[in-house]
Amino acid sequence: MADFAWEARARSGEVRSGVMAADDEAAVQAYLRTMQLTPIKIRKKRRAFEISFGSGVDVKELVTFTRLFATMIDAGLPIIQCLEILCGQTKNPSFAVILRDIKLTVEQGSTFSDALRKHPKVFDQLYVNLVQAGEVGGILDTILQRLAIYNEKAVKLRGKVRGALVYPIAIVIIFSIVLSVLLGWVIPNFKTVFKELGSKDDLPGITQIVIATSETFVANAPFIAIGLIGAIFGVKRVYRTPKGKRFFHRLFLKAPILGDVLRKVAVARFTRTLGTLLGSGVPILDAMEIVGKTSGNVVIEDAIMYARGKVAEGKNIVEPLLETAVFPPMVVQMVGVGEQTGALDSMLNKIADFYEEEVDVAVAALTSLIEPAFMVIVGGTVGVVLIAMYLPIFSLAGKVKGN
Repeated sequence: MADFAWEARARSGEVRSGVMAADDEAAVQAYLRTMQLTPIKIRKKRRAFEISFGSGVDVKELVTFTRLFATMIDAGLPIIQCLEILCGQTKNPSFAVILRDIKLTVEQGSTFSDALRKHPKVFDQLYVNLVQAGEVGGILDTILQRLAIYNEKAVKLRGKVRGALVYPIAIVIIFSIVLSVLLGWVIPNFKTVFKELGSKDDLPGITQIVIATSETFVANAPFIAIGLIGAIFGVKRVYRTPKGKRFFHRLFLKAPILGDVLRKVAVARFTRTLGTLLGSGVPILDAMEIVGKTSGNVVIEDAIMYARGKVAEGKNIVEPLLETAVFPPMVVQMVGVGEQTGALDSMLNKIADFYEEEVDVAVAALTSLIEPAFMVIVGGTVGVVLIAMYLPIFSLAGKVKGN
């Protein structure tokens, strides 16, 4: 897929120009002919070098696009015209290229959902399947509004999790830097002063221990750095394997304090996604497969796919979910009530609302617990070093005063 700048002549003799994304020059010519334009010049544009992370499209941009698209569809505008307008409004060049390609694909006869399916990094399986359900049911504007609400809630939930993780990670990094400066620069300077004042054996015990720790750190600093880098790359390599990913995901869910937060996040995501899919008319087996693949946790995915298999055999959803021991019994029982009353989608959304509030409480509790703990560790470490370094100086000052 590349950008092509084109010039073409209309039947009136007017020369028009534009830019479009296409696989090759022939696709551009075909598009211009369908628009009753005679190609004059088609030139492949060179893109400036840019670093792209993932799809290059932010979730907030996707939410804005979805809401605007839903509003335009509700107002009766054709899909192609909606895409043309939104393509001109977006400030993200990567997203503009994707929207132009979607517009071209729809113009060539594909459905909107099939056009979205060509860009899985931006429009995931959940998004595409919901749009497809909206197209089939003739309620695309309603589905898009639900998608926008779903994505907004997903962004908020993701922000809460990041907020819970960023703070302790930042504290650990700062603590590591402070400790490295103390051991690698501050203590060696004090050590030089102590050496000039007298024998190392005359120093207090705590001072000797701190100096010995500093000497060990300085002597082995290259090996420590290599070891840390090796450990990081090793964990990443193991995580990329199916067994490694499953091990770490299970470890995350069982971790003290943090595991409880992650489990509540998983429940909120599972119920919100499944409720949105079922409420949009997606069959339960298809919905459970999509939910499993978009769960973000292999252990959760295995549990959902196991339950899906049992539902496909004719069983209700409650028993297999209880057997997995992944979801809280209360959640499973509420799902069972929703299934019996025929309002499963509504019940799932209520559970999601409840657990999203629970995540708020859990994150606040986690932050309030971690903050004083890290303050004690950091303050205690720095305090021990300061006492160890200044104790000999106070001792020396006392001897001088006594003399």
